[in-house]
Amino acid sequence: MICFILSYKALSQTTGNKTIAVTLPIVTLLDIEPTGNINLSFAAPTEAGRSIVNPAANTTKWINYTSAIAPAGLTRRITASVNQTIPGVDIKVQAATAAGAGGGTFGTPSGLVTLTTASTTIINGIGGAFTGNGANNGHRLTISLTQNTYANLSARTNTPVVITYTITE
Repeated sequence: MICFILSYKALSQTTGNKTIAVTLPIVTLLDIEPTGNINLSFAAPTEAGRSIVNPAANTTKWINYTSAIAPAGLTRRITASVNQTIPGVDIKVQAATAAGAGGGTFGTPSGLVTLTTASTTIINGIGGAFTGNGANNGHRLTISLTQNTYANLSARTNTPVVITYTITE
């Protein structure tokens, strides 16, 4: 009788199932860190017959992004454009390889790009990824100005040029 009771308790285990709903939204977020403007100014030559001096490149800005793509979805890319060009001047941007915190499939920088009013890809192949937030996370941007056609240059003071970055499929 005791053996029967012990074997009954050992065989009385049951299992259960519960269904859970998992939601992972498609996410596409981008920002530039830290906030604020940058100033790039050409310097006048100190001796007659010399060219104006290009400003030092600015490396204080970082692109941060979060991307969750649809199943079998397309990778994303980041483009940049300017609201206006300046005659005789090239505005250039270069994104570095992703650094800092984050994880996933980071994008691949396109190299040094001269910006125009048309969107130009600066980073491509972004999959499911997040770069971390703030400076020193994501892709460091190098923004520079160079003269292209000296004959087209004319004096300017504080001409605002807006660079627009867009993340898209």
